[in-house]
Amino acid sequence: MRVSLLQIAVNNNETVESRRVRVAALVSAQAGADLVVLPELWTVGAFAADLYHAGAEPVPGGPTAEAMSAAALDAGVWLHAGSVVERGAGQDGPLYNTSLVFSPDGELRHTYRKIHRFGFDRGEAALMAAGHEVVTAPLPQATLGLATCYDLRFPELFRLLVDAGAQLLVIPAGWPARRREHWTLLARARAVESQAYVLACGTAGTHADVELAGHSIVIDPWGVVLAEAGPGEEVLTVDLDPALVGKTRADFPVLRDRVLGMPTPTPAAGPS
Repeated sequence: MRVSLLQIAVNNNETVESRRVRVAALVSAQAGADLVVLPELWTVGAFAADLYHAGAEPVPGGPTAEAMSAAALDAGVWLHAGSVVERGAGQDGPLYNTSLVFSPDGELRHTYRKIHRFGFDRGEAALMAAGHEVVTAPLPQATLGLATCYDLRFPELFRLLVDAGAQLLVIPAGWPARRREHWTLLARARAVESQAYVLACGTAGTHADVELAGHSIVIDPWGVVLAEAGPGEEVLTVDLDPALVGKTRADFPVLRDRVLGMPTPTPAAGPS
């Protein structure tokens, strides 16, 4: 299975429409891949919270969905188009950070609304509503488990994705450079604990005064880094063997030893 991660540079000197056209051309050039992955919020920029409302679009039917549908069809690939700012139903509907997965015939097959919103009551956390559904996307070669950026810090979600059949964990992100070591560490941890491939596609460039980490990464079910991008815009292409997931889980059956349903502990009382 051939996967291509498109690490897109998001900079202030490029309009959203120009970037949309440029990215569509990059996707169209990936004919021969089985799966193409884009980063989080690559249209407006993950940290450009002041652009969320103006850049919000319906799903389906928005300009990014339409462009990505055409690009997936042109290349004949499954396309995880990263995420967009989705405007929910109604003129004043809630905003969501929503991932889009297209089939090779250009059909929007799966969407995932980001569950964990970043910002600690500011930015995304204040402006966007939370998703509530755990989403997998069955492809002919393997089943994808969908997560986005800040989700990477919450292993509970990935346990649920594994239980739902995920073999490849796909994580588009707009991760900041100042926490790049966390990005690599957490991506490897999710691969090892889930015994699954991790395809983590980040953003490059500097946008809204935030330097982005880049360093998209592909990790196998043993935690081995198969490929890693640098800090700039880059296409990362890797051949994977989905059968390795099942083999790893059979050879080292750690997942069967999980102890589930433990009662929530009562916090210990502080000193009197």
